[in-house]
Formats: sequence, structure tokens, C-alpha cells
Amino acid sequence: MTAPIRTCLGCRGRFAKYELVRLVWNNNEGAVVVDAKQVMPGRGCYVHPGCADQVSRRKLLGRALRRTVDGEQAAAVLAALAASATQSPA
Repeated sequence: MTAPIRTCLGCRGRFAKYELVRLVWNNNEGAVVVDAKQVMPGRGCYVHPGCADQVSRRKLLGRALRRTVDGEQAAAVLAALAASATQSPA
């Protein structure tokens, strides 16, 4: 059985779901959060950790989640995601 395929919001490449990080709108917090287990309810989007800067720069998160997203909060989440990409071994 093959892994589910998802599209990265930044580079638009198609990859196995486990290779990407899922971002989702959390109604309880009223903010964008990383869905580490990829099981949170609601609309989500998938991003390579290395593409986080591109997603932030192009302001793609609000459109993908179909929400008005606070730019500073989203940039903080994406910056943390980009930082984790530079620290993890390739």
C-alpha cells in the first residue's frame, strides 16, 4: 500500500504525507498550529519545513486555511518550522 500524497504549499511539489508538516487552524487557540500527529480536525495544509520561509513571504497560509490569519503569529509558527529544518540532519 502506498502512502497518501499531499502537495507542499510552498514549492507545490507532491510528496508522501509523512514527509510534510501539517498546519491547521486551532479554534480553541484562535491561531495556526503545527499538527504533529496529523489528526486534528478542520482544514489544514502541508508544508516542507524548508519551504516555510517561502510560505511566509508569499502569505499563502490564510488562503490555504480559508481564514483570516494573523500575519505575525503565522510568521512565528513558520519561522519555528524553518528553524527546525535547519537543525535536523538531512
